[in-house]
Amino acid sequence: MAWGLNIIKQYERLVVFTLGTYTGTRLPGVRWMWPFINNGSTRVDMREIPVAIPRQTSITRDNAPIAVDFFVYMRVMEDRPQDTILNVTDFRAASQALAMTTLRAVVGEMDLDDVLSKRERINTQLQTKLDEVTVNWGVKVTRVEIKEVDPPADVQEAMNRQLSAERTRRASVTEAEGDRDAEVNRAQGERNAAILRAEGSRQASILQAEGDRQAAILAAEGYSLALEAINSIAQSIDSKTMSLQYFETLKQMGQGESTKYIFPMEFTSLIRSFIQDNTNADNQK
Repeated sequence: MAWGLNIIKQYERLVVFTLGTYTGTRLPGVRWMWPFINNGSTRVDMREIPVAIPRQTSITRDNAPIAVDFFVYMRVMEDRPQDTILNVTDFRAASQALAMTTLRAVVGEMDLDDVLSKRERINTQLQTKLDEVTVNWGVKVTRVEIKEVDPPADVQEAMNRQLSAERTRRASVTEAEGDRDAEVNRAQGERNAAILRAEGSRQASILQAEGDRQAAILAAEGYSLALEAINSIAQSIDSKTMSLQYFETLKQMGQGESTKYIFPMEFTSLIRSFIQDNTNADNQK
């Protein structure tokens, strides 16, 4: 610290010593330092400080060696910057050494699988244990971030095989589910098609039956009308007309090649009636 006028920046605090005794902390601004009297006054950086922890090999609870490297983020507490000067010579180096030993203690209480899968738990435990000590130095550990965890080579190889097997299993499951869905969709489509065909056949049968019924009704009505017309005409036919029809029939029969003819009994009465009618007609003349 230079004697005379000193400019303290916004992110700094000035820990002042007067004749070797701590006499207070100065805030940002222009500050006067007396020669010899304020000897030893020190600037303290209040910004967050990242401390890289070199890779450490620790032994897990199940006796597996594992290498871990991580970062510790910390900052000087606003109301205790003097403790970083009074209570520790170099809080950065002290925090780094403390982090190394704390890591071994935390990893030693966990199995290998937990170390590999529960990084957040390790981060939290490291932060808690470090903060319990660094608070005496006026330093607050804000967070701990594990950068990399390297298991032993044989464990890594086994993990790779397990990962490959899991991917193969998932692919098989996905393929099976796809085949199942395809079969379901195909069956559903065939079912819907069968329903549509059955419905179409039913409708066609109904229409065919309806058409047949209408045709039968119309045929019956036509036959009934024909019978009514025949009956009406037959009622107006007299014996003479019938006799003429018989003679016309005999004429047609005579034109054939047959040599034998069979006459009904009614034929003689018709002939007799026809002769009488003609006789009566001649007498009247």
